[in-house]
Amino acid sequence: MDEKPLTVCLRYYGISPWEIEVIYNLFNEKFEVIQEETEQTELNFVSALTVIIPLPFSEEFFKWFGFKAWEKVKSIIKEMKRRRGKGNAIIVEILFTGKPNVRFVTDLSENHNFNSAIEKIDSVVELLPYHLNDSNIPSDPSEVLYKYDIESGKWKLNQVWTGFGGSAGRKKFIFTKKGWNVVT
Repeated sequence: MDEKPLTVCLRYYGISPWEIEVIYNLFNEKFEVIQEETEQTELNFVSALTVIIPLPFSEEFFKWFGFKAWEKVKSIIKEMKRRRGKGNAIIVEILFTGKPNVRFVTDLSENHNFNSAIEKIDSVVELLPYHLNDSNIPSDPSEVLYKYDIESGKWKLNQVWTGFGGSAGRKKFIFTKKGWNVVT
């Protein structure tokens, strides 16, 4: 994409040195990588991994990064869940920066559902333009958050932020059965 290397940020806690080394090496082939081991922030989870990718969520990203490399990223994340067993053992967040930022968060307790969610992240790339052009979505989103819906077996838009900057210019919307509701 760019000539100069972009920087991926890995923030984590409760991740083994082996696991973080594998993830680091996968991203280090295309990016500079910053690692930040943090304190436990989610009391319900033994481990957490946040991957911030400095490129838009798009088909071009997956072609450039390599489908085989992306499969390896998904495999190590699923292995991390397997090693921790059932329950709320790990929460994974993957953020692609762009217009808008696209964030995926999975904190599913059942291994099968967790693996299915991780496996289907890249399939959302085909649906994103339709989701963003839906007349019901708040206009001009700066960030969208997807959560995996177990019942349908699909990633669904869960939250949308509009505006940029501080809290004064930014609004958060959550999707409910009645549609998008602003949260203050």
